[in-house]
Amino acid sequence: MRKQIAAANWKMNLTLQKGEELLDAILAIPQELKTNQAAIFAVPFPYLAMAKQKVAGKQNVFIAAQNCYSKLNGAYTGETSVEMLQSLGIQYVIIGHSERREYFNESNQLLAEKVNICLENNITPIFCCGEALEIREANGQNAFVANQLEQSLFHLSAEEIVKVVIAYEPIWAIGTGKTATSNQAQEIHAFIRAEFAAKYGEAIANNISILYGGSVKANNAVELFSQPDVDGGLVGGASLNATEFVAIINALK
Repeated sequence: MRKQIAAANWKMNLTLQKGEELLDAILAIPQELKTNQAAIFAVPFPYLAMAKQKVAGKQNVFIAAQNCYSKLNGAYTGETSVEMLQSLGIQYVIIGHSERREYFNESNQLLAEKVNICLENNITPIFCCGEALEIREANGQNAFVANQLEQSLFHLSAEEIVKVVIAYEPIWAIGTGKTATSNQAQEIHAFIRAEFAAKYGEAIANNISILYGGSVKANNAVELFSQPDVDGGLVGGASLNATEFVAIINALK
């Protein structure tokens, strides 16, 4: 059974004190996580140790970093390595979010290197892919996403690829209030899974979690997550509201 995941991406938001308050509020609300489900909080780097301490002892609740560097260590001022994340007990890291691609010019090749170093050091990459509005309007989303997968992931072995979580994020739906319809989400998630099946076989493809990321909210999470190939969500703005995000966690199928 594929892991169902509700992942919060706080992005560059909240002070330490506000972050503590938010985590306390979320953890105080009953959550119905089953054995095949996980709640993940991707918090800013300065808050990783605090967040890790807050969720200590909580079943199926994990902390993620929002990025990492492609080298293990060295003279890379301002960067954070997977070795550093490991030393904090961090098990997940977001790789290739559309904001990293757009604002920091992260290429598919660089992201392949980041995926490699994560897997070599037993950290699960949450690999983001997805298209901009003009690509969607030209009906080019499938070819665009397939190219992202091929250039950043398809060098991996079957044993490695099942350790990667995929997050499909239509860039046109991030922070805009627009959301792909549940049918649109299912359609591209099924396409992504079919790409993995063509490369690695159906058994492998059926074990890869594919999350939807694009204005997921409490009022659309149940419908989105009910789709057969949607295995949860990577949640931005709604993850900054305790009751909203717990509702999204409890919407996992």
